[in-house]
Amino acid sequence: MRFSHYALPVLLALGLIGGHAHAQSDKSAPPAAIPSLEPIPPNKDSDLRLFYADGRIVTGSAALQKMDSDANLTLWLAGNQFFAMEDVIRAFQKQYAQAGNVGLITLPPGIILKAINAGGWTYEGKEYRMQPDVYASVQLGHLKALKAKGRMDKYLIYTHNALDLVVNKGNPKKIQGIADLGRDDLRIMLPNPLTEGIMTFYAKKVLIKHKLWDKLSGGKECKSCDPTPNVHFTSVHHREIPDGLKAGTVDVGIVWATETQNALGEGHAMEAVPLPAEDSLIDEVSYAIGALNKARHEDAANKYLSFLQSDQGQNAYAKFGFIRASKADLQLREIP
Repeated sequence: MRFSHYALPVLLALGLIGGHAHAQSDKSAPPAAIPSLEPIPPNKDSDLRLFYADGRIVTGSAALQKMDSDANLTLWLAGNQFFAMEDVIRAFQKQYAQAGNVGLITLPPGIILKAINAGGWTYEGKEYRMQPDVYASVQLGHLKALKAKGRMDKYLIYTHNALDLVVNKGNPKKIQGIADLGRDDLRIMLPNPLTEGIMTFYAKKVLIKHKLWDKLSGGKECKSCDPTPNVHFTSVHHREIPDGLKAGTVDVGIVWATETQNALGEGHAMEAVPLPAEDSLIDEVSYAIGALNKARHEDAANKYLSFLQSDQGQNAYAKFGFIRASKADLQLREIP
């Protein structure tokens, strides 16, 4: 059979003649893999909340099921704010009468970032494909990752915090500071270095400075694990550390100062060991927040950022031990 010089290239391209390509035998390329949704750890109902304007609060999977349809604003925030958020959101709803219902997820910022990139969550065997309007982390690095993907352009610093050492009431082990974490007689619980921003960005830096990181971690980065004989890394939240003190399985841990205040308010028999500024990082810890580009509720997201810039927003956080942001911090600016 002969083909014209015009038809030949077309037939070759279609794989109808010549070479090893045959349309009948080739399989089409597999479709691009869809990212797996990020799993929410079990028993995290208190971190999944939907605050209705009429005062109702729905939690857990029921909140996730209604968040996409009922929320007029969705916030995904670093989990160490969980105990402050009812007051913060109610203050926002009071300041903006048309704020409507607010959906809230409070989990470690590294986990949240994974969920944003994956397109949502799984929880208790169900999928929830969704995106937040607003995302906040304990450090600008996570927001820079969103900037690199074209997902967020602007941010502001809305509050500050500091690191604490927490011990049992009366400090029976006579712990004086970070250097004591090198003692072999202590049972130590630390925030995990995989998803907890407090460790990823701050506590690890302090431990490295004191030449303790390798000793405590044994060169491992994991969660819900024992990297060395007397150290345990948390599973999800460093709020597990006050629970460990209460249970008598922990002698000392690193938490946010706000976590200490909240635990004491809940009646935990514990206390803080004061740290100097170079170890507490009080002059460095900054919480960054921004609205995602093309946020579904863009106007409400911008109103929430304006609320954080107001005295009402700053007061709502300060009552829980968070450190007020300065006027310069609160200026909305480009993510570098």
